[in-house]
Amino acid sequence: MVVASPSHRIGIVVTDFYPAEDPDHDTPLLLSALQERGVAAAPVVWHGDDDLTGFDLLVIRSPWDYPERAADFAAWLDRADAATRVLNPPPVVRWNLDKHYLRDLAGAGIAVVPTEYARTDGDIRRALAAHGTGQVVVKPAVSAGARDTGLFDAADPAARALAQRIVAAGGVAMIQPEVPELSAGAEKALYAIGGHFTHAIAKGALLAPGGGLIGGVYVEHPEPVEATPAERAFADDVLRAVAEVTAHDMPLYARIDTVDSAEHGLVVLEVELVEPALNLHVAPHVTGVVADAIARAAG
Repeated sequence: MVVASPSHRIGIVVTDFYPAEDPDHDTPLLLSALQERGVAAAPVVWHGDDDLTGFDLLVIRSPWDYPERAADFAAWLDRADAATRVLNPPPVVRWNLDKHYLRDLAGAGIAVVPTEYARTDGDIRRALAAHGTGQVVVKPAVSAGARDTGLFDAADPAARALAQRIVAAGGVAMIQPEVPELSAGAEKALYAIGGHFTHAIAKGALLAPGGGLIGGVYVEHPEPVEATPAERAFADDVLRAVAEVTAHDMPLYARIDTVDSAEHGLVVLEVELVEPALNLHVAPHVTGVVADAIARAAG
């Protein structure tokens, strides 16, 4: 157990409302573990009026409503960065907010799910046509929690309509091939704290064919699973690539979403460095690891 200086004050960055189907399980457990380590830690609502200069460290954890207030969140990052230390660092967070980062990772040698980025209706038509009669996933380049994300037949007008809505709203539409293993629930999230693998979680399939979410709402069903040696090595490679591309140290926390598919091999779906749920309620052995990492970061 790492014991931090009692003079340090740490803010755990949250928001003020969570839907019943997607609560913040992590923060109460983390605050309790930090208290055991003598750390003065408190939740900080990101869009609140706290004096951020009163904190020695801010740790971004669950500001899950930021996609609806993207400009406000960008301004908050600037304010927090000017006031104190923030983890993960705001430059890394800004890079990670836009899923064009997948291109950067691919350029660094990481296998990622094939992705087309559509900025115009012509881009949308060409990307969908390239998939013929196959299935595709359409989603925005800037989003979280499967917002505006759908699984469609490539020829389904609803696929084009969703992509058009994303572009019309000023965004970029991502078009990816459906991965059968992913639709079967084989996605595996690999977690790392301080650059070291800690646990893996499977949460099952989320997208219903034809658009929308299974059951109509975003509900994860996290279950701890084993990570193979190859998956752990892959996670290490991804983290090294993140550090290389962003020119920053290893992130305090990371979630690397992967799927091992017959067609594409082991690939990255997303790398979440902003506010991943760590699922400490189903991986309690990780709570102390996270608290120790924060205490060390606080000095």
